[in-house]
Amino acid sequence: MVSLEQIRHSNSQISTALPPGLVAVFAGATNGIGESSLRQFVKHAVRPRIYFLGRSKMSGDRVCADLQKLNPEGEYTFTSVDISLLISVDEFCREIKAKESAINLLFLSTGTMITGKDTAEGLHHPLAVAYYARLRFIVNLLPLLQNATGLRRVVTVLAGTKEGPIYTDDFQCRQHRILSPGGRGHLSSMTTLALEAVARNAPGVSFIHSFPGFVRTNLGNDLEGLGAMVMRGVFNVVVAVVGPFVATPLEEAGERHVFLATSAMFSSRGSTSGVPLPEGLKVGRGTDGMRSSGVYSTSKEAESASRKTERLLEGMRKDGTAESVWSHVEEEFVRITGVASI
Repeated sequence: MVSLEQIRHSNSQISTALPPGLVAVFAGATNGIGESSLRQFVKHAVRPRIYFLGRSKMSGDRVCADLQKLNPEGEYTFTSVDISLLISVDEFCREIKAKESAINLLFLSTGTMITGKDTAEGLHHPLAVAYYARLRFIVNLLPLLQNATGLRRVVTVLAGTKEGPIYTDDFQCRQHRILSPGGRGHLSSMTTLALEAVARNAPGVSFIHSFPGFVRTNLGNDLEGLGAMVMRGVFNVVVAVVGPFVATPLEEAGERHVFLATSAMFSSRGSTSGVPLPEGLKVGRGTDGMRSSGVYSTSKEAESASRKTERLLEGMRKDGTAESVWSHVEEEFVRITGVASI
């Protein structure tokens, strides 16, 4: 386990250990863990150039103004994007490619609790936001990540270390409850295996799939109707009672994710990129069970997935499930956009 003290010490070294002018893209950064992580990154980076997106222009303008006060030497650009549509993701990525030749960090935390309906592109809405859109950002911006020097990293905040069996006859989880433990395990494994597929062609980039633990955020505020109102009310009561004992403060969640995004503990395959590790910490163990292998599934304490989970993932690589997962993703990309990536 990495202590919060070690995390804060590592983050404090970003301004001297990493070069000025880091370029970062944050998707889902106008509230919750994404916003908190963005603030912590801007707090420590020197003259960062930030592109961030969300649904609400009002929220984006608020965050942009706050970032300017937090670090006046940085550059901050907000774009309002409907990330449930891959064509919108492609449009945003084209804008980034027109402005930048390289990026150092891609941070993904988009999510929704809206279920039971499809997007206009025929994807199950919750997976369109939390899975397909995130992977589309990755494949589209991967060339820019590969062009960067030093830090080259992707962080996706979801359910790392919580991998479980995959519903191979229902990849989009329409017939199963995506918000159940089984649904979480399905989506977690789909995410980790997809990151491994991308990483095979990008050994110089590191990929982290994190589990933030219980953090009180605004997730669920996009739900409508009486049932949603009742659910939020019950959730708020539960949080008020047990939250002080089990919840991770939002600011701390941001600190922990900036550590994942910048520490050499999660370097790309065989490299030592990132803030150097202090004495007592080792390079992280990847999803293949090897240290410094470039793809990491991490808990909120920055611990690697259990050996049991590693064996589960290995089984899915051997039986063809991993290959089927990525084939499905590319098929959906081509069906919707005409190309595997822009």
